[in-house]
Amino acid sequence: MEAAASARLRRPPGIKRRRSATTVEALGNDVLCMIFSFLDLVHLIRCSAVCKSWRTVINKLKLLQIQYHKQHQTDSNSSLDASAISDELINVQMEQLAMEQQRCSLQEGPVDIFQWKAHSVGFKKCRMKTGLILTGVGDKVMRLWSAESCKGLDEYCLPDKAPLIDFDFDEGKVVGLVGTRMCIWKRVGTRDLFSSREGLFTRGLCMRYVDPQAVVGCEDGKVRVFDMYSRKISQIIKMHPGAVSCLSFTDEQLIVSGSSFGGISISDLSSDQRVTTLDTTSSAGGIKTLCFNPSSYLLFAGSSTGYASCWDLRTSRSLWETRISPNVLYSMHHLRNDRSTLAVGGIDGVLRIVNQDSGEVLSRCIVDENSNRSNRTTNKSRVEKKKVIRLSEDDRIDLMPNRPPITSLAVGMQKIVTAHAGKYIGVWKFRSK
Repeated sequence: MEAAASARLRRPPGIKRRRSATTVEALGNDVLCMIFSFLDLVHLIRCSAVCKSWRTVINKLKLLQIQYHKQHQTDSNSSLDASAISDELINVQMEQLAMEQQRCSLQEGPVDIFQWKAHSVGFKKCRMKTGLILTGVGDKVMRLWSAESCKGLDEYCLPDKAPLIDFDFDEGKVVGLVGTRMCIWKRVGTRDLFSSREGLFTRGLCMRYVDPQAVVGCEDGKVRVFDMYSRKISQIIKMHPGAVSCLSFTDEQLIVSGSSFGGISISDLSSDQRVTTLDTTSSAGGIKTLCFNPSSYLLFAGSSTGYASCWDLRTSRSLWETRISPNVLYSMHHLRNDRSTLAVGGIDGVLRIVNQDSGEVLSRCIVDENSNRSNRTTNKSRVEKKKVIRLSEDDRIDLMPNRPPITSLAVGMQKIVTAHAGKYIGVWKFRSK
């Protein structure tokens, strides 16, 4: 006590003793068990997704199984044994809940957009994976950003004056189509840059990368398959009479390509031949973007005349086609396991959320450029928080100024990243209603 009193006497006036912050880890498993026992199934699923320690507590007590059992008894008088409910069934329930939350937030939830100038010269494309955003095309550098904090994390400089045409990345590498060759940047360990020989691709226009292959669509209507390990072209496949404007991959190693003339062709990597073509109407125009859903095996396409189309690749049958915009559609994307919503962006600067089953436009959003909720600076980039306006069907979009085109977009869980014609990058953050 004398030591404590002496310490208080030595503390300068006006300086209070700092108290250690109380964190959730200080509660302990016993207290967490008591709290979790009061929750229903939906809230338990959400809590189990928060962190590994919470999931361990919930799994140890089989709380998810017990609540699932109670719900089934109430809903259908089922006599399921709680112990018989598998982790696989719980995972299905968790995924369904997450996808429903995704649909509701994109369709009608509150939205804020955080935007900043990502490049001094400009950029046209963005990719997003595991909460990371890669931007480029138009500048001599690609930049990696955090989707959560909007901070710059890394840079990948081009080796010379050749233009960056397209790019993609994963946890280990960044792959770029640079001029007439392929370049690979290592993301982990020693920073190395591999560059293939010049003239490997004749006027490459687009690229898709799924390890260990990168597929390049070219102006001569052919796709060229680049093997990442032998670092050579392993296949050349004739797909279209005109230029290949966009590409997509399926999990079964099918290449889907769109043409500037409006055709869509499919090829199997194992055959070196075009497998089939999909019927497209004359009104659709040139194909500007493709998006494949591995969960439903549906293929979506956006055209230069504002049409969005859908096919079932299992039957090659057209399911719907609708004109969702009067102008060019540049990009479309969705979460891998989401079968309900599709995000579409184009030249009019409107972010559209489309029903995957019908092509109906569920929501239209634009940035209110006149709003400015807050500003902050991260890594010398000025991040602005703007208001988002959800438009009704009666709103005249053509009368609304200051709408930079959406040249590229990528979808994450309750967020969408958009590239706006080199002016800025935007992270749209959606919340549940």
